[in-house]
Amino acid sequence: MKKLLVGICLLLACGQAWPDTTKCFEVKSPDGALAAQIVVGKEVAYRIHFQGTEVLSLSPISMKLTDGKSWGESPSMRDAQRRQVNQYIASPFYRATEIKEQYNELTLRFKGDYTITFRAYDDGIAYRFSYESQKPVHIASETVDYRFPADNAVLLPYVRGGKAGDYESQFFNSFENVYTDTSLSALTVGQLAFLPLVVTTPEGYRICLTESHLENYPGLYLTADGQNQLKGVFPGYPKKTVQGGHNMLQQVVEEREEYIAQVDGARDFPWRIALVAADDKALAASHLTYLLGASSRIEDTSWIQPGKVAWEWWNDYNLHGVDFKTGVNDATYKAYIDFASKHGIEYVILDEGWAVNLKADLMQVVDDIHLKELVDYAAGKDVGLILWAGYYAFDRDMENICRHYSEMGVKGFKIDFMDRDDQYMTEFHYRAAEIAAKYHLLIDFHGTYKPAGLNRTYPNVMNFEGVHGLEQMKWTPDSVDQVTYDVQLPFIRQVAGPMDYTPGAMRNAAKGNFYPCQSEPMSQGTRCHQLALYVVLDAPLNMLCDSPSSYEKEKECTDFIASVPTVWDETIILDGRIGEYILTARRKGEAWYVGGISGWQGLQASLDLSFLGKRTFLAELWQDGTNADRFASDYMKTIREVDQDTRLPVRLMPGGGFVIRLTPKAQ
Repeated sequence: MKKLLVGICLLLACGQAWPDTTKCFEVKSPDGALAAQIVVGKEVAYRIHFQGTEVLSLSPISMKLTDGKSWGESPSMRDAQRRQVNQYIASPFYRATEIKEQYNELTLRFKGDYTITFRAYDDGIAYRFSYESQKPVHIASETVDYRFPADNAVLLPYVRGGKAGDYESQFFNSFENVYTDTSLSALTVGQLAFLPLVVTTPEGYRICLTESHLENYPGLYLTADGQNQLKGVFPGYPKKTVQGGHNMLQQVVEEREEYIAQVDGARDFPWRIALVAADDKALAASHLTYLLGASSRIEDTSWIQPGKVAWEWWNDYNLHGVDFKTGVNDATYKAYIDFASKHGIEYVILDEGWAVNLKADLMQVVDDIHLKELVDYAAGKDVGLILWAGYYAFDRDMENICRHYSEMGVKGFKIDFMDRDDQYMTEFHYRAAEIAAKYHLLIDFHGTYKPAGLNRTYPNVMNFEGVHGLEQMKWTPDSVDQVTYDVQLPFIRQVAGPMDYTPGAMRNAAKGNFYPCQSEPMSQGTRCHQLALYVVLDAPLNMLCDSPSSYEKEKECTDFIASVPTVWDETIILDGRIGEYILTARRKGEAWYVGGISGWQGLQASLDLSFLGKRTFLAELWQDGTNADRFASDYMKTIREVDQDTRLPVRLMPGGGFVIRLTPKAQ
């Protein structure tokens, strides 16, 4: 009778009967809709059910060491522990000032000094390995398999460049690509995809796969592994690197070790995350990647000042109506500083070119730039300067560079061209963030992978690229659909954290009118699409990509961009569908901002403003003009009073957008 009861319990917990030597566990989300069943037998494996439907089939997990031991294979359990957490955490410089953290947790402890922890949140399942010994080990490989019960649809960013099957040629990449809409069975075998990516079940459920707390460990790629499966792939630890790449500012891996990670002692490994949602807006609203990042290591964050940046590189220094030759020189940057000061823009960036080319030495400044003079000039106008830095130049002399330029009065660095995420490179990101924080410097990681929790651990790290951003429009052919990509981003890449997308184009192209142009670049989609990106996308340090001369001709748009906040007290995803549209409301203090963008199909929407509460607001609405489908810069601005009962109609033209600033009226 006892064995029969055990068998019944196993059947209920794991979906089938197992041998008596097999142990089965289950951890459910606080709302009960999401559950992970964990099976510990000859291996450790887990599956996920959502609203009673299996969305991930039994998938094995393990880590192999170079000494022949394996965590998760032939496991010998010591005990299992459970706990529940329900609290609010502070989230400075984020899309909300505080966010709720609620989950149920199961930790399985094994002989061999390792544990596996599973957490069930209302919007996802996450697990991670931890090592409990101080004895150094090397991780030879990690098994991360995602096995699905059907040939699901998948939306993913392939690594751009390299050769399918040749992983090494794909590991060196910029993590910038549009999404491929396909199915699991149609994926190219041996071609790597980077995270996040989204799988869609036949029931329409979305599963977003990503990772967090990616500290001192290689990033995860996924590739096809037979029908209905994705297999994890990791870059090996660099054994030999040489200076090279872009302007000799990178370290190119020539040889790798036979292991993926060095482990010096006890540590936690990255969280493997499967966000699960019944509708798309739940993906866009998720905080799970942030929550699973390690807690902040900066005790005093009062010196961290997010804001907007006047940026010269995208617009190719194209000032006009001036009496000097524009370029990398003092006069040009003083003009950008004057523009920033006039409009209350917090920063100006000196992008690539201020340091002597091909030297990978940030102490060698070109003759036409007098940095101390520019820093002092900017400070006198309440503007901070941020310096661009090639990765290798920064890495090789990090402490001295941070000390020197902090003492000069520089406010931060935009570090570029890392283009890898092996263990050495992920360790570099944390080390750079730590040293920069020591000297009260902001960081914008360009040419890099997804945030993966680092922005919580070091909130001085404002932005990350890892996105096919607006800079791509300088050289990308019109066959690339950036508009559709824009309305995919909030549900996929933005799940991982903020992005250095660099919006704000004043030259806008309707469908069929776009062409790439290095010196006078334009955006795909409408002017209001560009304005709305300042509300729809997360970017605590947000760029104004176009020229001050262009902005001065567009007072209404410039006034909005200059005034829009970059961090928020509250964010609500009102509605959205991947690749079609998204509507986002954000609050800063008493003011609300609502932004929406659409794909090429456009959108007619009636906005529910019930989130406003009982006060009356003055609504300033920028929306696509009647002819924006032909002349994309066409827009209309209207002003009216609204309240919580208002249903505000908005029209988004193909590739369109709108934005609303809602200011409470005096009582």
